[in-house]
This record gives sequence, structure tokens and C-alpha cells, in this order.
Amino acid sequence: MPHTHVPRNEPLPGIGHIIAVASGKGGVGKSTVAVNLALALARSGRRVGLVDTDVLGPSIPGMLGLSFGEPPQASPEGKLLPTEVHGLKAVSMGLLRSDDEPAIMRGPMVTKYLQMFLAQVAWGELDHLVLDLPPGTGDTQLTLAQSVQLTGAVIVTTPQDVSLKIARRGLRMFEKVSVPILGIVENMGTFTCPHCGTSTDIFSHGGGSRMSRELGVPFLGSLPLDPAVVDSGDSGMPIVAAAPESVSGLAYRAIAEALEAQIDGRGAVGLRPFQWQWDSGEGAPDWVEVDPGVGGAREAPAGMRARDARTLTIGWSDGRVDDIDVRDLRLACPCAYCVEEMSGAALLDPASVPADVAPRRITSVGTYAVIIDWSDGHGTGIYTFTYLRKLAEHLASSVSEEV
Repeated sequence: MPHTHVPRNEPLPGIGHIIAVASGKGGVGKSTVAVNLALALARSGRRVGLVDTDVLGPSIPGMLGLSFGEPPQASPEGKLLPTEVHGLKAVSMGLLRSDDEPAIMRGPMVTKYLQMFLAQVAWGELDHLVLDLPPGTGDTQLTLAQSVQLTGAVIVTTPQDVSLKIARRGLRMFEKVSVPILGIVENMGTFTCPHCGTSTDIFSHGGGSRMSRELGVPFLGSLPLDPAVVDSGDSGMPIVAAAPESVSGLAYRAIAEALEAQIDGRGAVGLRPFQWQWDSGEGAPDWVEVDPGVGGAREAPAGMRARDARTLTIGWSDGRVDDIDVRDLRLACPCAYCVEEMSGAALLDPASVPADVAPRRITSVGTYAVIIDWSDGHGTGIYTFTYLRKLAEHLASSVSEEV
């Protein structure tokens, strides 16, 4: 292996931002998040590279459908040429060894391979280089923090307390070495049955958003516990590539959008990402008073709040304010369980929806939609803000006609 050196805390030529995706522990789906986040950034038109920095336990090749043990070619200058797949440029130790061949090496050798993957790869011009870090707070994390100029770190956690406590340690490690925290991603949240549409919080819920508020760092969004994500990763076609318009695909797109907003210094665009527990009000989005007639975007909410337990109030950027009865909102669910996709005919029988149905949780999807988990167990519908505006105007018009 050639001798390599990465100057301390200097940017890599031609690379705009270096983003570390990290966790304090294994088993939280960090690599899956890193791969799909990189793909979501690439689908937005960015030039993206992905480094599997887990030298001892690489997993990225399998997720991207690459063959283990097929080393990349070299450029005329002697640099590795990254493998290109699904619109990404990728490098992994898994490309240098067979699937079942262990990488047995001490810390200094791990560091040399890391430096090779950064300084001795012909990345070309990239907007973002995403680093999938191994779990923990050891040599790899410190080497990267001290060697290259990281734009920041994304911390991945699951909702339950044990994961959150360990994720805090990972976050604090980056703070100690002066790496900005770009945000927290909560993975493996609500599970929605693909057959009946019933939603269940298998690993609890809302922990990532609570942690972000307690620590004063951005919450980038929540990802569902989705069997399709596992299947697509095992098949080498990650969910963002295989089903970009699925609930999980859209969630990754929203997180990528929120991440870029943090990188650009804009904060979140429009309403900040939120995960709102309806009954308690925990995690409720901002409410901003807008004067009527100001001419803002008519389909962009300036704020949301619960007027009471049965009414969702939306304040729009053009000053309009709408109150929507939550049962009317449930009856208007636009998902494939409730509406026939081809004809638009209603499939939902109103009599099957309890009179006291109410949201359990409302979660933002980027700057264009929300997902609502309902007390009757339903939770597959994505309500775009365009759809909510039209629904609110329709309901208001119906009330006017009755009067």
C-alpha cells in the first residue's frame, strides 16, 4: 500500500463538504442511513462521493450491489478510481477483500487505509463527500476529526432510551474535537404494516426530536421502520434508488433537504422539521402570525397548532388561517388504502372511522408535506401542503354553502 498523508484539518481539493454520518453504537441502521442519504443528495443534483470508513467491517458494497474483492482501477497518477454506482462515487475496504476475508490489523494500519481512501482517491469535483463511520468514539473518529476539515457530523439514533444515551456520547465526542453537529436523524421509528396500514411504535417514538431540543442541535427528521428498506439494501438497490416516491424514500429526501439547509447556513427551510405529539403538544411546530394580504406563498404554511383537541389550525404564508376538523382530515387521507390510485374513487368507508379519531403524531416531510399517525392505527398517508390547502378551502366552502 502506498504511503499516504492527509494534512491536518485541511480541506480535500475539489470537495465542497465532508459529512460524517456517525452513531455511538451499532445496530441503529447508520450505514443504511449514510447510503440512502448520499443517494438522496445525489438525486437532488449534487455530485456525491461515499466512503465506507469501517475498515474492519465494511458493509457498503453489499448495500450498493457491488462485488467484494474487486479492487478499483488506478488513474495514471496512481490514485484509486472510485467505483460509480447509482449516481455515486464510492470507496470501501470491501472492494479490496473478499466478503468473508477478515481485515486483521492494528490501529496504525486502519489509519493508513483511512488516509488512502481520502487522499489517494481520484474523487474529482464533488459537492459532498459522505463518510460512513463505524460505531463508537475510537481511532477512526479521531483520525478523521483531526485529519480533514469536516463540515460536520450527522448523528443517527433509534428512539429508545439506551440508544439515545449512547448517541449522546458520540455527539459529545464530536463537540470536544470542534466538529459541528449538523443534526440528529431518528431511525427505525413507526412501523406501518404493509398489508393493513396499521402503525406501531416498536422502538418507542420521538426520542430523536427530544434529544435535539435538549442538546440544542437540529433535528433533521425521522425515518420509519420499513421492511422495504431492509430488502432493498440486501438486494443492492437502496430504497432511495428503488422506490424514491415511497414513504421512506420521501423521508430521506426530506432529511437531505434539511441537511443541505444546515450546511448552507439557512437552517430549515419554511417550518423547521418537527415530530409533534398531538395530545401532549411535545415537539409542536412553530406558529408565526402573518398579516393577511402579504403575498407569501399560498401553499406554504407559516405555522401549525392545535386550536383544541379536535382541530388542526394551519396559518399560511399569504396570511390565510384555516381550521380543519381532525376527523375530516382522517377521512380525506390520500393514501392507496383510502383512495383508488387510478380512478381517485374513495375506498375508505366513513363508518369505519371512529368519531373520536385523532392524530397521535404529525411529522414533517421536508418543506412540502406531513405524515399523520392516527389513533385508529392508520399512518400511511402523506398530506402535501398543496393538498392540505385545497382540502381546507374545500371544507370552508362547504361550510359556507350550508350556512
